[in-house]
Amino acid sequence: MRAKFNRRMTALAVAAALSFSTSVLADTGGLRITIVDNNGNPVAGATVKVRTPDSLTEKEAVSDAEGNVRLVGLDASTKYQVNITGQGYQPLVANNVRVVTGKSLSLSYQVSSENFEKIEVTGKQVAAMDTTSAVVATDITLDLTESLPTARNYQSYLQLAPGVKPSNGGNPSSKSGVNYSDIPDSRYGSAGSSSDNVYYIDGVNVTDNSAGTFGANFNSEIIQEQQIITGGIPAKYSGGAGLVSRVVTKSGSNEFHGSINYYMQNDSLVSDYKNDSTREKSFSNFDTAVTLGGPIIKDKLWFFASYQLKKEDTDVPDPDNNGAVARSVEREEKLGFAKITWQATDDDRLTFTYFNDPTEISGTDIASTPNNRDRVRKQGGDNYKVDYTHSWDDLILSAGFMSHEGELSDIAVDQTTRNDVAYIGGNPTKADLSRGGLGSNTTRFRNKDNAYINLEYYLYTDFGEHKFEFGYEREKNENYSNQIYTGEGAQYTSIAAAQAGITLDEYIAASWTGEKEFSSGDRARFINAINKSADKDYFLGLLDTDNDGAVSQAEIGAMTFGTTSGNPDSQVNAYRALLSFQAPSEFVTKGQVFYLQDTWTLDNLTVAGGIRAEKWNHYANDGSKIFTFDWEYAPRLSVVYDINGDGESKVWAFSGRYYDPIRTNMTSFAGNVKGNVLDEQVFIGDKWLTYRTRGPADAMFAPSTKTPYTDEFMIGYQQSILDDMSVSFTYTDRKTKDILEDYDLGLYSETGEYAGTFLELPLSYFGFSEVPRTNYVIATLEGGIRKYKGYEVAFRKHKTDNWQMLASYTHNDAEGNTNSDSNADYQGDWSVLDPRAPNQYGKQPGNIDDQFKVAASYFFDNGIEVGAVYNWNSGVRYSETMAIGGRHLPVLVDVPYEFGGWTDTWIKEGAVGSHTTPSFGTLDLRVKYSMDIDIYKAEFFLDIFNALDDQAVTREQDLLSGDGTYQFGEAMNWVEPRRFYLGMKLSF
Repeated sequence: MRAKFNRRMTALAVAAALSFSTSVLADTGGLRITIVDNNGNPVAGATVKVRTPDSLTEKEAVSDAEGNVRLVGLDASTKYQVNITGQGYQPLVANNVRVVTGKSLSLSYQVSSENFEKIEVTGKQVAAMDTTSAVVATDITLDLTESLPTARNYQSYLQLAPGVKPSNGGNPSSKSGVNYSDIPDSRYGSAGSSSDNVYYIDGVNVTDNSAGTFGANFNSEIIQEQQIITGGIPAKYSGGAGLVSRVVTKSGSNEFHGSINYYMQNDSLVSDYKNDSTREKSFSNFDTAVTLGGPIIKDKLWFFASYQLKKEDTDVPDPDNNGAVARSVEREEKLGFAKITWQATDDDRLTFTYFNDPTEISGTDIASTPNNRDRVRKQGGDNYKVDYTHSWDDLILSAGFMSHEGELSDIAVDQTTRNDVAYIGGNPTKADLSRGGLGSNTTRFRNKDNAYINLEYYLYTDFGEHKFEFGYEREKNENYSNQIYTGEGAQYTSIAAAQAGITLDEYIAASWTGEKEFSSGDRARFINAINKSADKDYFLGLLDTDNDGAVSQAEIGAMTFGTTSGNPDSQVNAYRALLSFQAPSEFVTKGQVFYLQDTWTLDNLTVAGGIRAEKWNHYANDGSKIFTFDWEYAPRLSVVYDINGDGESKVWAFSGRYYDPIRTNMTSFAGNVKGNVLDEQVFIGDKWLTYRTRGPADAMFAPSTKTPYTDEFMIGYQQSILDDMSVSFTYTDRKTKDILEDYDLGLYSETGEYAGTFLELPLSYFGFSEVPRTNYVIATLEGGIRKYKGYEVAFRKHKTDNWQMLASYTHNDAEGNTNSDSNADYQGDWSVLDPRAPNQYGKQPGNIDDQFKVAASYFFDNGIEVGAVYNWNSGVRYSETMAIGGRHLPVLVDVPYEFGGWTDTWIKEGAVGSHTTPSFGTLDLRVKYSMDIDIYKAEFFLDIFNALDDQAVTREQDLLSGDGTYQFGEAMNWVEPRRFYLGMKLSF
């Protein structure tokens, strides 16, 4: 009986349900509705119809013997109307019912046999809970974002999700996602940016294929819903180590609707800075947007379009000149959007989406960046997607194509030669340390094309319901770059003239202010270069003090730096990167992905098992294939139990593996066959010696290289408290392994410098039979691991009775011995930074141990709305570091000692992740007034950010010797002062 009814129910569902794939994710959800009579008995045979003005999709089904109805393929909206009719029962209409992308929410309605013409209720959702899913996600709806004080972009909405860490740059870390880079951002430092996230806008993957950060912006006025997924990710999804952000945009409707808005802010609306080292800057900005949507053909063809203009003018203060204006910066963004939806038949839908985000920025507004290191930036590009969906009785097919273009180009304001100068003592200024210009002009494009097909099949049997999902896709990523060095075509790292005469050993061991380039591993490189040099006799005559015909480690360490000849700023020559050949390059990765998943529900139990498989080919800039990461299979399994069978509580467990495919930044490292050639040189005597050439034969993938992965185990419990109110508890345990790095086999192989020590790795580890003729090999980092354990408690009250709330508390412990994430760093070419080296393992820098968040709003009957967001965190962990090669690396001991057969100046005990910035909390407020004027609605906004004006410290200096402006542990960045933001909106 049940199986027969359910097959009939599916046949009556006439609209398509979109599936998910690695770059194209579904934009639909579902409802599970239970219908009972006055006595609580199930009502069979009731007809349920649902529709919303936000979508062309309408659904109809009939309740089974248990009074249950399941509706799938519903577009996200908070305005659904549910109509229930049945023989002998009065009609019931439920308004403002909510459907969430990717979820099948449980609802319950009671129908009456008494003599009423019609019963109307507000949409009732039993704690808005999906009792068949173990996915941990936060659903950000229009009524939430429009009532809260948030920045007007999808990146800022990520901060509402539990456990998502603060990020001023818009790429926050979540759970085990890396939140640290040893190449610090000039404003925010090393913490606050993750490369583990995946970003989708209407199914278009806009993640930067090189950096792993978001690669596009768009008008926030077009957001219908945003879903932030942080755990328990099924096989149909990509990502996993970080968060997955999915934005669903608005569509047209059968009625014309539109809006125009204007927001503004200037320095007169900002409180004074409380710290003496921060100078106030004058600025003004505005943000205006228009939207228009409606029918081209009612019930068949809809359109929605938007255009947004953002502009900001900023006078940047000079912190070294009493706050005098250093420069004026202009930023202009033009964000366009268009969407056409055609419901050709009841079973066929075609959607076309287009958006772009051209942006021009005349410079950086970071006060610590000197004018000579400023740059002009151009970014953005065109994005489009075509999607077709067809449905049969029990089968749904979705197919389409999407394309993403992302430019990120920088032009140096100062075109002179870059020269970083290091000092010992003397209190050098920024101007002393950072001479010359930015150093290069770079044009970049990170583009992506994707074609996909997805199938969903619903099977109803006497042994439960099955939802089978299958997807296949092909994806192409392009990374185009054209970099030209400015000035004389080289970049210098020099020694201050006052330190002339210092030896190489002293240079490596000393504590410097400013950038230095050489490490202990470079001694062997210098010796090898001397032996191969046409000027070998000259160098032997200069350095071979014992006249044995060879330069030893001790002799190379004793060489001195003292010559300023030819230096662009008359400082002591030490290191130079010379661009000896220049040409543009394009690197490509091509991938195939498929997934297969079965979600089986029997009574109160749901089991979802699936597998995700990916294969990626990498291509050099001459078009040749350089490496294949063969099929990797990631199993995922979840078990969910509806405790009482009433949709009001559940327990769940999840176990799965998430692979992290290698990005195109590593393709460009290993695949530079015909592009730029960079000669790295050391100044010895009166000559520049090239000791390493970066370009062709710079690097290659080792045959044994594996794709990094994260294993997750998660358990959770969720309980409804009252209607539209629930609390959940989640525990997560993650381990990240097979982390990627580059190795110097001249150091690590059985014939290298580390042979016979604990550091040695045989050629067989890399899959070689002989040492390849490259500077480096990209390989799996031996011993590299990151561990994460954490729990979170979350409370959600959806909008009913004039109020809504989202609150959470998260505690975690993150440890490891590497922060590498698809990048070439120093851990494979410097002994002291090897993951297995002493004092490398510790608390993960960048982690925040504890966070508390609450966001709430209340709606008065007189048109006034009040919203508030409060975020507290326990502070950011950071290490004691030194500056080498543009990186902040853990400090070393002064006296070398032996460990595992190798003697070196190892990392200082307690240097890694041992310090934490102060804890702080920030309160933001919004007051909004709405009024109706005929067919129009006028809204007026006042946002107050940092309402308590608590200008707490957000960053402290991590360089143990300081940077010429800030000493170690000194505050470097603060929460911005209290600031007001004004806006208005007129809609119809």
